[in-house]
Parts: sequence; structure tokens; C-alpha cells
Amino acid sequence: MIKFLKKLGPGLLFAGAAIGVSHLVQSTRAGADYGFSLLWALLLAHLFKYPFFQYAPRYAMATGESLLDGYKKLGKGVLYAYFLLNLTTMFTIQTAVTIVTAGLASNLFGITANPITWSVIVTICCLLILLIGKYKLLDNLMKIIICTLTLCTVVAILMAFSSSEKSINLTQTFPTDIGGIAFIIAFMGWMPAPLDISVWHSLWALEKKKGQKSYKTKRAITDFNIGYLSTIILGVFFLSLGALVMYQSNEDFNNGATQFAFQFINMYTETLGSNTYYVIAIAAFTAMFSTTLTTLDASPRAMAACTSLILKKKNRNYYPYWIISLAIGTICILFFLLSEMKLLIDIATILSFITAPFYAIINYKLVTSKHMPNKWKPSTCMHILSWMGILFLIGFTLWYLATIL
Repeated sequence: MIKFLKKLGPGLLFAGAAIGVSHLVQSTRAGADYGFSLLWALLLAHLFKYPFFQYAPRYAMATGESLLDGYKKLGKGVLYAYFLLNLTTMFTIQTAVTIVTAGLASNLFGITANPITWSVIVTICCLLILLIGKYKLLDNLMKIIICTLTLCTVVAILMAFSSSEKSINLTQTFPTDIGGIAFIIAFMGWMPAPLDISVWHSLWALEKKKGQKSYKTKRAITDFNIGYLSTIILGVFFLSLGALVMYQSNEDFNNGATQFAFQFINMYTETLGSNTYYVIAIAAFTAMFSTTLTTLDASPRAMAACTSLILKKKNRNYYPYWIISLAIGTICILFFLLSEMKLLIDIATILSFITAPFYAIINYKLVTSKHMPNKWKPSTCMHILSWMGILFLIGFTLWYLATIL
């Protein structure tokens, strides 16, 4: 088992980045508000986003370069577009995941109930881990976090099924009201994750390759598939927990981070018993801490690589500058938008959804271009799924824009 875990890397980092707000907050809200009736949205988002995420390790290992290098080959405009999009969303996303993590830390560890204080503590801890331990520590730590998260979530879901007296209704529905439509877009925007994470994955794959020469294309794709499958399973689990524990309870989630965390944990312990407190609390905290840690690493890593390509200075390390800027920017934003956690998350997830077609198209174009070795170009099935995914993402985006305008 230990040997097997050592071979894994970027796939679990992908899972760590993905299993956060999309699962803990959005999946739980989906179950709480709609029962099991939005299970279709969770599965459909995973299906149609799959090829564009998978193309990241495929391209990186087949060519020895990141997606960002490929974007530059497609045209400098593509690289500049990525830089601007990532700059626009990185601070909002980091703020959203940090404030949720801080709220959960406050409830789990006590010490202080001030979410700003906990946000600073969490950010500094993540910053030190990444600056001192770098990729190797991140890789090893994420394996422990994901295993802990999976174990606690499995225990929680078994308890929920055994104690719930609610009948399970798997009838699927499609909300037609404005609020329901907005929620579906937000839900699918980060399910399992924003498509720009594909860039992060390609960079992580190259880092893994530096430390493990046997980490090649086939293994990288298998590694990714394991991580991706875990995001599907845990997404279904969190939706089920919301449906079994919170559905039809007439409870609404509070917009404040600490209040949300207390409400989240309290609703479970009231239903499943006070002895389940630490199981639920640890599962929730590890889910969010993994996301906070990986996003704090990935966005600066991507921006550093992008900056090097734009300025044509590949030997210059811009990573420390970007990670410190992101940490400071996150804390500054929290001082002004603390009470609007739910709004912040919805804005970040909606932005992720409407930019998804851009990433889907350029990732597909890159792996089917002359820059990709023929041996590793997508199969016919992946071509078909890619086109279906692109049409799905464009269609949903246009439909959403038409709805709100």
C-alpha cells in the first residue's frame, strides 16, 4: 500500500485541490436543498470535464513541457488571456477557500472564534509548508490528508445511512426558478474543479517527473484517473450527507464563515450523535485545508511559469513573489468581505464556469495539434467526448448569460 501511494502524486494533488468548496459546501448545499435530485449535475459535470483535465498530464508527460508552454505555441494571445483570467480569479478563489477553512479550524481547535485570526494562521501555515518543504513535502502531506479525509467521510456516510429514517428518492429534477438555475451554474462551475486546474496539474506532473524518473505518460494518466475517481466518489458522499441529514430540515446556511462551520458540524452531530463530532469536523477541515494548501501553491506556480514565458526569462524564479502576493492579497480581501462568504463562493464558482469553454477549447486544440506526439493524441472516443464537453460547456454558459441578462 505504501509503495502504491509513493507512485501517486499529481493525481492526489488534483483531488486535494478539487475536494474543497465544490464538495464540502456546494455538494452539501445541493443535497440539503434538493435531496438526491441534482445527482445528475454532479455526474454530468465530471463526465464532460474529464477529457480537458486528463489532457494536462497527457500533454506534460508526452512533451516534457507544461500546458503553459503549449499555450504559447498556440499564440501569445492565448498565454496573455490565461495570465489575465488567472489574475482575475486567483485572489477570489483563495479567499473563498481560506475563509471556509478558517471557520472549520475555529470550531475544531477553538483558541479563538475570530475567522480573520484563523485565516492568517492557516495562510501562514500553508505558506511555510510550501516555502520550506516545497513540492516534495506537499506531495507527501497530501497523501496523508486525502487518506484521512476519505476515511472520515466513509465513516460519516455509513453513520448517516444507518441512522437516517428518510426514504431515498433518486428522482432527478431540473430547477426552473432563477435561484435554482444560479445554484446549478455555481454547483457545476467548481464540480469537480475549475478547468484552469488543468494547468496546475501539468506543472505538478513535471515536478513529480523530476523526483521520479519512472513517472511517465501512462502512469501519469493512471495517477490522474485515481484522483479523478476519488473526487466523484467523495462528491456523491457529501451530496448524500446533505440529503440524508439536512434535506427538508428548513435550515438555511449562514453566510458567515464561523457560523457556517458551526452550523455545518452541529447539524450532523444533532442527527448522528455528539460522538460523531470529531469525525465530521476532521473530514470537513481536511477537505478544506487540502484545497487551501494546493491552491496557494498552484496559482503562484502557474503565474510564475507564465511570467517567465512572457518575459522570456525561464531561469528566473518568480514563485516566491507570487505566493507572498497571493497570501497578502487574500488576507486583505478577508477584512472587507468576511460576512459575505456565500456570495464570495458563488462569484468564484460562476466565474470558473463561464471561463470553462476557453480552457476546454485550448486544451483540446493543443493535444490535437502538431505539438503533440501522435502516439499520445486522443482516441476517437476522447475526441467525441471532448466535442460533447465543449458543446455542453458553451451551451450552459450561453444559457446562464441569457438567463441573468
